[in-house]
Amino acid sequence: MLESYVTPLLMSYVDRYIKNLKPSDLQLSLWGGDVVLSKLDLKLDVLEQELKLPFTFLSGHIHELRIHVPWTKLGSEPVVITINTMECILKLKEGAQDDHESCGSSSTNRSTTESVKSLAKPRRIQQAAPTDPDLPPGYVQSLIRRVVNNVNIVVNNLILKYVEDDIVLSVNITSAECYTVDEFWDRAFMDISPSDLVLRKVINFSDCTICLDKRNASGKIEFYQDPLLYKCSFRTRLHFTYDNINSKIPSVIKIQALVETLKLSITDQQLPMFIHIMELGMALYYGEIGNQRGAEMEEHGTHAKETVVNMTGAEDETGLQVQHTSQYPHPDMYLQQGNDDEQGWVSWAWSYVPAIVSTGDEYDGEEYYEETEDGVQQRRQKSQTPKDPIISIGFYCTKASVTFKLTEMQTESSYYSPQKVKSKEILCLEQEGMTVEVLMMGEPFFDCQIGIVGCRALCLKGIMGVKDFEENTNRCEADAVFFQCGESLSSKGMTYLTNSLFDYRSPENNGVQAEFILEAALHKETYTEIAGIQRFGAFYMDYLYTMENTSGKVSGSQQEYSSISKEEEPPIVQEMSVKRLVVGPLDICFNSSAVHRILKIVACSLEHEYESYSKPNPDTVDDKRMLPSPEEVAALEEFIPTRLTCVTVLNITITIPMAEFNLLDCLLPVILGQKNFSSPVNAPAFQPLRPLPALRIQVDKVNLEHSVPMYADQLVNTVSSLSQPSDNLLHHCYAHCYLKIFGFQAGLTSLDSEGSFLPLTPLVPSFSTALYGKLLRLPIYWTKRTFVPITECIFELPNFTIQATRAQTLLLQAICQSWTHNMGNGASPGVNEALLNEVYKASGVKSQNPPPTLEGSIQNVELKYCSKSLVKCASGTVGSIKVCAKAPGSSEAVKEKLVPLIQGPSDTKELHMSKWLNESRKPESLLAPDLLAFTVQVPQPMEHCNNSGAVLLASVQGISVNVDPIFYTWLLHQPQKGSSRHSQTAGVIPVTLPVTKKKEEELSVGSAPLAKQLSNQASEYASSPVKTKTVTESRPLSLPMKVMNSASESCVSPEEKMKEFIALVWNAVKRLTLQLELQSCCIFFPNDSLPSPSTIVSGDIPGTVRSCYHNQTRMPGTLVVCLPQIKVMSAGHKYMEPLQEIPFTISKPVLDEGDAFPWTISLSQFSVYTLLGQQKSFSLVEPMSCTSTLAVTSHKLQALGHESRHSFVVCLHVDLESLEIKCSNPQVQLLYELSHSINTTWSKIQKRGILRQPSSYPEPTMGAVPTSPVRSSVDTAPPGTSTCSPSADFGTPTEGDSLQTGDDSPFSDSATLEQKTTNIGGASGRVSLWMQWMLPKVTIKLFSPEQGTKGTEICVVSELEDLSASVDVQDVYTKVKCKVGSFNVDHYKRSLEEGHRSPGHFGGVLLSCTDKLNRRTLLVRPISKQDPFSHFSGFFPPTAAKVLEVSHQQHGFLSVTYTKAVTKNVRHKLTSKHERGSQSLQKLSEGLVDSSPQFLHEILLTAQPFDVVLSCPLLATVGNIFQAKLPKRHKDKGKSVGQPMRTHSLTSRSLPLIYINTNVIRVFFPNVEERQHHTESPLKKEDTLVLKLGSVSMAPQADNPLSRTALRKDIYQ
Repeated sequence: MLESYVTPLLMSYVDRYIKNLKPSDLQLSLWGGDVVLSKLDLKLDVLEQELKLPFTFLSGHIHELRIHVPWTKLGSEPVVITINTMECILKLKEGAQDDHESCGSSSTNRSTTESVKSLAKPRRIQQAAPTDPDLPPGYVQSLIRRVVNNVNIVVNNLILKYVEDDIVLSVNITSAECYTVDEFWDRAFMDISPSDLVLRKVINFSDCTICLDKRNASGKIEFYQDPLLYKCSFRTRLHFTYDNINSKIPSVIKIQALVETLKLSITDQQLPMFIHIMELGMALYYGEIGNQRGAEMEEHGTHAKETVVNMTGAEDETGLQVQHTSQYPHPDMYLQQGNDDEQGWVSWAWSYVPAIVSTGDEYDGEEYYEETEDGVQQRRQKSQTPKDPIISIGFYCTKASVTFKLTEMQTESSYYSPQKVKSKEILCLEQEGMTVEVLMMGEPFFDCQIGIVGCRALCLKGIMGVKDFEENTNRCEADAVFFQCGESLSSKGMTYLTNSLFDYRSPENNGVQAEFILEAALHKETYTEIAGIQRFGAFYMDYLYTMENTSGKVSGSQQEYSSISKEEEPPIVQEMSVKRLVVGPLDICFNSSAVHRILKIVACSLEHEYESYSKPNPDTVDDKRMLPSPEEVAALEEFIPTRLTCVTVLNITITIPMAEFNLLDCLLPVILGQKNFSSPVNAPAFQPLRPLPALRIQVDKVNLEHSVPMYADQLVNTVSSLSQPSDNLLHHCYAHCYLKIFGFQAGLTSLDSEGSFLPLTPLVPSFSTALYGKLLRLPIYWTKRTFVPITECIFELPNFTIQATRAQTLLLQAICQSWTHNMGNGASPGVNEALLNEVYKASGVKSQNPPPTLEGSIQNVELKYCSKSLVKCASGTVGSIKVCAKAPGSSEAVKEKLVPLIQGPSDTKELHMSKWLNESRKPESLLAPDLLAFTVQVPQPMEHCNNSGAVLLASVQGISVNVDPIFYTWLLHQPQKGSSRHSQTAGVIPVTLPVTKKKEEELSVGSAPLAKQLSNQASEYASSPVKTKTVTESRPLSLPMKVMNSASESCVSPEEKMKEFIALVWNAVKRLTLQLELQSCCIFFPNDSLPSPSTIVSGDIPGTVRSCYHNQTRMPGTLVVCLPQIKVMSAGHKYMEPLQEIPFTISKPVLDEGDAFPWTISLSQFSVYTLLGQQKSFSLVEPMSCTSTLAVTSHKLQALGHESRHSFVVCLHVDLESLEIKCSNPQVQLLYELSHSINTTWSKIQKRGILRQPSSYPEPTMGAVPTSPVRSSVDTAPPGTSTCSPSADFGTPTEGDSLQTGDDSPFSDSATLEQKTTNIGGASGRVSLWMQWMLPKVTIKLFSPEQGTKGTEICVVSELEDLSASVDVQDVYTKVKCKVGSFNVDHYKRSLEEGHRSPGHFGGVLLSCTDKLNRRTLLVRPISKQDPFSHFSGFFPPTAAKVLEVSHQQHGFLSVTYTKAVTKNVRHKLTSKHERGSQSLQKLSEGLVDSSPQFLHEILLTAQPFDVVLSCPLLATVGNIFQAKLPKRHKDKGKSVGQPMRTHSLTSRSLPLIYINTNVIRVFFPNVEERQHHTESPLKKEDTLVLKLGSVSMAPQADNPLSRTALRKDIYQ
């Protein structure tokens, strides 16, 4: 009788999934107690429909199926089902990545639904058929339940294969067994009793192996890779709790698996495949493929237009209304709702949970099957729906490791033997105590927690030929570990298993019912970040998703949205998603071994061409969208679902040591996609560096918060359709990101020979900073709303300080260069030991001369950035900047000195006069304005409209700078002892050129012989844009050939760079509204250190200077340069506050090019004065101001190509106020000392190469970037006698006549100089500059004590009046004109006691251009007749005379004109056009290759009559003013033997063309004896010698004085 109940139950399952079975045979065998079925085929279509996976089965076989039924002991022994060798092959469904069939249409939906229903019917008929009135139903039901609860399932040799493209993933499980256990988890025959409503099961998996291989085009696997997972065993415990004995579904389900050791292995060839499989898993998890989402998006678009969108009711991007309008009651469709993270597989798994776990109740299953089979929807419609069970799933792993391997092919000795793949381990990632726990209850609650107790990564073997961790290198394990996080299991204990079924203290193992927290608020209180990190240590993640139904209705109730019924409102559901991640103490060391391995793995992962699974849908805006109703807007205002992610990282330590080997130039181009990987030619022999200097960064805490709207598409669609959305709604349309960094500090450390790091030497003391950004979701919806910002960023930095000695910066430089520069063979450069000894001093050891420390700090930095569809804008403030030098005391008696170097903001308004030194000065207030405040707004490039120009508003407060000698000390500091290794003093990596070549290079560059006359040979060949065979072979090169070639190929010529630069600048300023205010910057140059006294505020430079000035002790001589206050305003702009709320509007935006000009530039209060000891202050340049106007005009030139080009004219007009300069001997002495110290410092810097690139790394630039467009073609040295000098480059003539040249000509691919200059007018247009400046008066006063007389001083006053100058710069010439109205030099005597002054000897005249002397002068021998040479016209050739007459019209006292023109241009202008074409190449090249300079210089000078009185004592007195001696401390101990001086021979070729014309010059030589005794004698003696020059004329042309008449002008020009 039992058979009639049990047999149909078993048969229904077997027959359902297996093809070609005869039920009668099966029934007979079952009654015998044992069934053995062989070679069975599975019903693949049934499996696919049942599982509803996005996979299709290619094949499915069971080799043997055994069913053992102990009929006699059915109540005490289990039914055993054994499957021997089951093999299934799967692949992704066709079109799953695309639109996955067309499931959106209603016909397809109906057919799908019908097929599902038809599947369910046969089961119900079969199960309801056998009924026997003789057996009591209760007994049968309990017996069936006991049988089903104790079924044992054994699977031996389960093989699953998944194939896609060339990927073959196979999973092989040797054996898996499922059986029922007792409370001690031992095998037993159990059942549910009213006293114990618990059922426990165990599933043991043994020897699970996962392989990942690549197949070829024919489907065969040529080389088998190492298995991903090899023979891994794990056990799973299942715990079911029921509400009562008749429950169909358990109320609590707990499924947990434990793996003792999990060893994964990934080779470089498997890595891209593994990533692709991971992407597949993510795409399935997020529902991006496999569940018709793509089809829904497209097919249901029409329905969506007709429905009312209720954001709170809709639960997916596609929304509930999609499913309701299409009448698609498929469970999988319904279960897509909720969170993105649960769509796809998670929902699918959830829908099948009841079917899996409630097998005991299947007997009276008709009503039940209607519920489960037709899915969750129907079950929920019933009023008596059972509540959702609580499901807890856990995965625990004691120890896990992932090993990365590199493979290489190995061929056997025999020709026919197959190739083998040999793999080498390079990196291993180890984890201890890993936990994954998922807790869910239906759709309202889902929580996932992941935790790791400890994690570390270590290097193995060698990488790229460098054998750094091979067995024979004797490296300790601590060296190999480069990543460490968390704690070890031995110290932490078994906390990762807390409350799991494997924890003996858990409630389930002690007979107590477990309690679960299913409320969001309580969950957050219980599972805090602190609690998580205490339990795990390394990593903790808590992901919580909740859905609250606030309307009181069932969240899944269906409603017909398409009918737009107002009576029944959709349910209001409030969803929330929070992800919290915490990473514990983290220690990372980026050494060479680790960096090369990580980058190699990244490079391997990029070597694939697999298509991505998820293709982003193109954003399109629906123009016909309906406006939301006010109720919907109000509901949105109340609650908008968001996703929040919080990441916290605690105690990060990042160490970056010096590179021990560097082969990054092989790896980085591969990662950047530039070229394929090429292994290095010769890998360096690895030698670990000890001590190994390192930069270490420590961060206390990093906090990142990120929030996005859960349903961005629908929210943005709704909000963007509102005319004026509220701030709250707009706020939720953005993705927000907050980044906070606490306790960031950096310093230097060193790894010693014992493998431990030295204590940190701080460089950057601890500081904190914050960054906030928001990004608009789906900006395409907002294109018509120009007021909505697309991105916004705010950056705040309260305080940032950096401090370092010179040795520390040199070491930092060496560490950086070891990473950025490859030595050629990848070997390490090494470090100067003296440098290391100085940076890492032993504690307690004091040096005699401790080096100074430089400390700079910046405070209160706030930056804002905002981007809209029309403009980008930024604004910001910088509170203050301070730089000071700390000179530590050498002993206890000498205290530490603090020397301020830069201070801003500083009140510099009164500093232009020395009066401030004697007045009371207010201390710098804490409420001082910000040092820098700026706002900039740039229009976005728009094609269709002419937008307004950019705006720049900026103000800079006063800055005080103290250029103290301690700064030179810091800059020039060198480690004390010499180095035993490579000399690394300046952080320069040693040169790899041979020694002989290096000497040759020094010789050729340093002292070029006169015969060659190539003063800068290296730069000539490196910078010349034309490289011909002749040039490169005819000279010994000072750079290696390899560098030369690469430089010439890859680099842009200076002319091109200049063109780009000019075009860039013009584009930036052509419509720029500019407002710039710079307060005065005051620079102090003391000739001795100025320490800050303790009585004033630290870092106040003017206060320091004043306290020293009034101090009785020695005040160092100080030069004070007060730079002017600058204001720049563009045309038509009214003053605005420099800091504006962005974005902002200005009253008159500039719309057309050039309308922002002219700019008005005013400079005021420029002065220079000196402070000497004993409270003396003398002025050098009295305060002066000037105003200037800058205008730029441009017009477009028609270019040959499509681009239009610009021609520029720049005009600058400058009006200066009177200039007064004073000078005396102490000031000259001070200036000389200061300039000497600056010069010596600069020469030492150049000698050591501190500020330039080391010679072993040649820069690829082609010469220096020129400073002006006219000089842009000066890229070569003055040529010597070489046969092919750069100035001989020849090309097309000026006027454009082409010249046919042979290909073999050395000049065939070069260009003329004139072409180079006019080409600047090519892309960026011709540039011409016109500058004019006016100076009403210049006064120079020289003071000197009179020799022999005490208490008087002589003052020499020079006055220039009406000084005007103009500069005209064109493409082919530059012209400077200067005119002086009058020039007089007088001298006075002044009594220091009485204070009055009187004219000196000879009426106080030294030089006069007026007739001041004429009235008082008596010439002994009057001139009887006119000087025959008084006029120059007869003396000069007519051409020169004409030049002088034409160019100098009536003017003041002096007129000077300087012209510089391009030689070739002048040459071409000398020949007429029709002759030029007929000249041969030979003739022209001869005419040009004559070593002529590139430019012709010409000076024209004319002067009006003037008188000079030469008094020798007075000149000696004036000369004494300019005498300066070096004090003893500055004198050199002994000059080093340097390179010989370069000799410059003066020839007529290097002189300019000079035209001079002066009028009458009289020179008086008076007798300077004392004239007191002569006054008595009435006789007047001759006491003055007068030299009179009628005129001085000079011209550079020597014409034949015999004039000739040209009879045939076509022959003689």
